Amino acid sequence: MKNQCHNPYLPLYEHIPDAEPRVFDDRLYVFGSHDQENGNEFCELDYVAWSAPINDLSDWRYDGVIYRKQDDPDNQAGLPLYAPDVVQGKDRRFYLYYCVKFQDAICVAVCDTPAGQYQFYGKIQYPDGTIMTDNQPYDPSVICSEDGNFLYFGFAPCMINIPRYKGQDLKGGSVVELEDDMLTVKGKPQIVIPSLIYSKGTSFAGNEYFEAPSVRKINDKYYLIYSSVNTHQLCYAISDKPMQDFVFGGVIVSNGDVGYQGRSEQDKLMSVGNNHGGLVQIHDQWYIFYHRHTSLNQYNRQGCAEKIYFEPDGQIKQVTITTSGMNPMPLSGNAFYPAVYCCNLSNGRMGALTSLGRTNSEVDFPYITTGNGERYITHVQDNNLIGYKYINLAETQAIEVIYRSTQQGILEIRTDPLGETKGIIKLNQSKWWNSSETCIKFTPTEKELYFIYKGKGNISLMALNLKGKES
Repeated sequence: MKNQCHNPYLPLYEHIPDAEPRVFDDRLYVFGSHDQENGNEFCELDYVAWSAPINDLSDWRYDGVIYRKQDDPDNQAGLPLYAPDVVQGKDRRFYLYYCVKFQDAICVAVCDTPAGQYQFYGKIQYPDGTIMTDNQPYDPSVICSEDGNFLYFGFAPCMINIPRYKGQDLKGGSVVELEDDMLTVKGKPQIVIPSLIYSKGTSFAGNEYFEAPSVRKINDKYYLIYSSVNTHQLCYAISDKPMQDFVFGGVIVSNGDVGYQGRSEQDKLMSVGNNHGGLVQIHDQWYIFYHRHTSLNQYNRQGCAEKIYFEPDGQIKQVTITTSGMNPMPLSGNAFYPAVYCCNLSNGRMGALTSLGRTNSEVDFPYITTGNGERYITHVQDNNLIGYKYINLAETQAIEVIYRSTQQGILEIRTDPLGETKGIIKLNQSKWWNSSETCIKFTPTEKELYFIYKGKGNISLMALNLKGKES
């Protein structure tokens, strides 16, 4: 590989949430919505594509804008484009499925190449030309299999108060079969995952459908990824059939690590918000794509990915969120890393991000931010935790940090958040970016690196420089 893989996997200025990973012609493409860094609304920017060769998932290439908001003839006002999907049809053309904010229809654009300029094609419709508006048609996901062409979709915010949907019958995740024109449906939508109000007596109780379906066929079974009513989770359902008999499988990932090894909601290790992603196989390895949240609201999301593993019975165990992501091995212990590559950032009592941001002291937590072209962790206070995994720490002989601090304090260095302190880094009061380091020694089995701040005031962290013998 040219470089190491890490999370987030794209450049830090780029915010592509809701990513659908797709392999076309030996390249991995991600198609997602597009947040504005420091933005104030979901999906403010046009659709773009990024891709990497399947033999080097560190070598990401910007493929440019593939579809602009105003390319949709009914969106000349430039309303946000929500989570999309791209699939190759039987005619070998590529179909982009998307929704425009609050337009209650699924739109389709088409292109001869996966990352070219897509042209508006039409809206999902019944044979008589009537636009399909049933069951809240948002978040499309499409599969073309030997069984047919199937479109999954749905939005069911039964657990949050959105005035637009008050009083509506929000049934859950739906599916329709498409004709080979990829536009016309063959029948009415069928509910495959129930919403909160329809889950009684089903396997989905406690993990009901909210949004974000993503479908794949794996070993002759349909795996339907979705965001549950616990919005930070990506769950999955399994069926032998594309349009019925789905049963709950489990949780694959939470962007706060909630549920991993029994972790409670109150003990989340990152600020959480909505989640959306999908599965992809590269060579013999499967990955789950998801997104994390930065800044003070839910509108600044960055794409991440983790390796996943199938059990012999087809089940997928929940995976932890990491810094190393798709890297085939732990990251180098002799390298310079932006501090915002952290996979854990917690004050031990993390509140949830809201769409309006941090509005009261109960959700006063450390966060990732940007300013003056710099990206860093800020508002880190006494006993706050910053974590990175997995790293080959046996290579590391010294750690330097680039920081700012309103008071004097220290960073305790640990390899287990509850374990012993292996060293400290002293921090002086500094209005400008400063550096401090310490020598340290790790064992060959230690792969997780944690800093715990001890002191008054608060600190910001720009970078960490792990130094080996030749540094």
